[in-house]
Amino acid sequence: MKKIISIHLLFLLILVLPVKGFSQVTTKDYERAEKFLQFNLSKHIYNSWVQPSWNSQSNSFIYSVYTRKGTEYLLVNPKTKKKKKAFDQEKLAQLLADSLKEEVKPFELPISQVKLEQCNRILFEAKSKTWLYDSEKNILQPKPDPLKLTSKESLSPDGKWVAFIKDGNIFIRDKKTGSEVQLSQDGTPENGYGYDLSWYFTRNDTKGEKNDYNIEVYWSKDSKKLIVPRYDRRNTRRLYLLKHSNEGYQGEVVSYERGLAGDSAIAMVDFYLFDVQKKNGVKIDLPTHPAFLGTYFYFFDNCPKAYHVRYDRGYKKRELFEIDLESGGVRSVLVESYPKTFVDIYTETLEVLYDNNEFIWRSEQDGWCHLYLYDLTSGKIKNQITKGEFYVYGVENIDAKNRKIWFTAGGVDKSRNPYQKYLYSINFNGKGLKLLTPEEATHSISISPDKRYFVDNYSSVTQPNIAVLRYLKSGKMVMELERSDINDLVEMGWKHAEPFSMLADDGKTMLYGVIFKPTNFDPNKKYPVIDGTYTGPHTIRSPQTFSRSVLNMDLSLAELGFIVVNIDGRGSAYRSKSFHDISYARLGYGLVDHVYVIKELAKKYPYIDADRVGIYGHSAGGYDATRALLLFPDFYKVGVSSAGDHDHRMEKVWWPELYQGYPVDTQYQNQSNITNAANLKGHLLLVTGDLDNNVNPSATIRLAEELTKANKDFDLIILPNNDHSSCYWNKYFIRRRWDFFVRHLLGQNPPKEYKIK
Repeated sequence: MKKIISIHLLFLLILVLPVKGFSQVTTKDYERAEKFLQFNLSKHIYNSWVQPSWNSQSNSFIYSVYTRKGTEYLLVNPKTKKKKKAFDQEKLAQLLADSLKEEVKPFELPISQVKLEQCNRILFEAKSKTWLYDSEKNILQPKPDPLKLTSKESLSPDGKWVAFIKDGNIFIRDKKTGSEVQLSQDGTPENGYGYDLSWYFTRNDTKGEKNDYNIEVYWSKDSKKLIVPRYDRRNTRRLYLLKHSNEGYQGEVVSYERGLAGDSAIAMVDFYLFDVQKKNGVKIDLPTHPAFLGTYFYFFDNCPKAYHVRYDRGYKKRELFEIDLESGGVRSVLVESYPKTFVDIYTETLEVLYDNNEFIWRSEQDGWCHLYLYDLTSGKIKNQITKGEFYVYGVENIDAKNRKIWFTAGGVDKSRNPYQKYLYSINFNGKGLKLLTPEEATHSISISPDKRYFVDNYSSVTQPNIAVLRYLKSGKMVMELERSDINDLVEMGWKHAEPFSMLADDGKTMLYGVIFKPTNFDPNKKYPVIDGTYTGPHTIRSPQTFSRSVLNMDLSLAELGFIVVNIDGRGSAYRSKSFHDISYARLGYGLVDHVYVIKELAKKYPYIDADRVGIYGHSAGGYDATRALLLFPDFYKVGVSSAGDHDHRMEKVWWPELYQGYPVDTQYQNQSNITNAANLKGHLLLVTGDLDNNVNPSATIRLAEELTKANKDFDLIILPNNDHSSCYWNKYFIRRRWDFFVRHLLGQNPPKEYKIK
């Protein structure tokens, strides 16, 4: 009997021993993980980023930078290649303290939108007021704004007119005289002119709130014409939320306008052209169209026309229209279609060179995202400007006189990571390609008003950010502005993530990603793996800049004893169209590459345990995390899924119709987590905020319903009074995610109710 008891005790002891040589996760481990959360690590990166505020007259610019003192303001003169303090911050702090009647610390100035007006005169915003500071005379004065515009008003480019909306109609007011003219007569709030409803707007129906509209109008460059969309919301769908946390004891109903995939109950739009001088208007000759497919109008210098890009529902076709600003008549300039997949809305770029009768257009028509030069009259291609197996991100500058264009692209140099972004110049005829940012990194560009200089912030996963000033024509460096100070990170034991590349299972497509290790990494141990995922087809997950590689949720998870990986599989963005199209109508496909890569990494690195794999993600990543456990139940053992769009028939109309197809068909059923819930085998934690108006909580609740019907064990957290964003940053949820992986992937008990400060 004693022998049997001893065996049972030994068995129980084995169960509670740390797995595979790991020591028990303790409060100290959680404290270390907390230090590696992004909102804590951001305090330990100094002199990192330069966002210039250019002076249009002199090319000098001001920027602020976070230093060991706090936030400092610097002034740069490109001509003299000198930088200095923009002003005496202690003097300004004292003046602000006197004016605001509160304490102001010199290196925590409560100011924003800082601009250099003249040599020693600085404009900025503080406490919702505009201030003018003369740093030479040390005089601070509020600068009265005689025309403080509201969200329902729009100022003309020449500053003479204010367009505004009232009771569903559009008005204009003479800024000088104050006289008002009503341009439209038949509008109502539900069928109104210029009545734009913010994507984020919610109303409390229990309290009887009404929609609160903002103005949407488009002024011509000469301020003589005004294009106004008229939204018909009389037949729109509203989604509902229940606000549980409020002042009373009864829940309140909150609603917001949102069409769903396949909906006919959506906002429709027409467009009207108004003549500011004649005070009259006409309907633009464009058919009524679903508003979510685009309402934007382009205007260009010295051009008497306006331009509009219109997508067909299902995004298989887009058409460029030219609008006559006298008659409201339209002309179709160009039609681009992809009947088997979709036109990527993120490739939309239009630059009209009216004096040359040309326009520049970005397109994937040759299988890669490139720039094309078109004849404006005929709509026919004159020549392809960029060509090759690389992706053009966008146009930064055009010199029509010298027929040169500056653009950002990735993948030109095949020896480098194709996702890194570089600045190039090229002639309109496609010749003379020149690299202007040679450092192997991702480059972020800000060009001076006169197009002589640009500020270049560049970094990579392994290289902290460096900010320099360059000449736009040559790319030659004028001066270095800032170099990141990461000494604190190094002292904390931080080490950069490890980039990797690997051929997919087709033997020809290169895939890229990064590996995060804990600071106390031991190569002799075997670590469980967590896949940090977001396969939303419009972007990528793996960091390409230093800040993204440090300021994320992955580092803190790794500190608890995991290897965390990011993988950009086929179907994600910024590669060839064929690479992107793989996920079309099968949004869960990218996980196939994730499984393959993790298995291959385990073969290459003995410290990776491919038998213990977890996954987590938010929003589209939340869909992934659940999808992974349902599609690969024997590979992914643990998943944490927050704010997941688990069935795309319940998702905002444009997203699934772009990437999953239109009309709604059986593929929606096949790709749904809800309809595949019975496949669950592993440990799943579902999380949603009860006020999420991006991905409605009903998607998570419906999934929970199907899991209960299938008699599956799972965990569910509903975060009261949290929306899409606050759910992600909720510290309670962050801790519960840690606990879930520690308990189910490490096989250990986490510290009880650890509190993240």
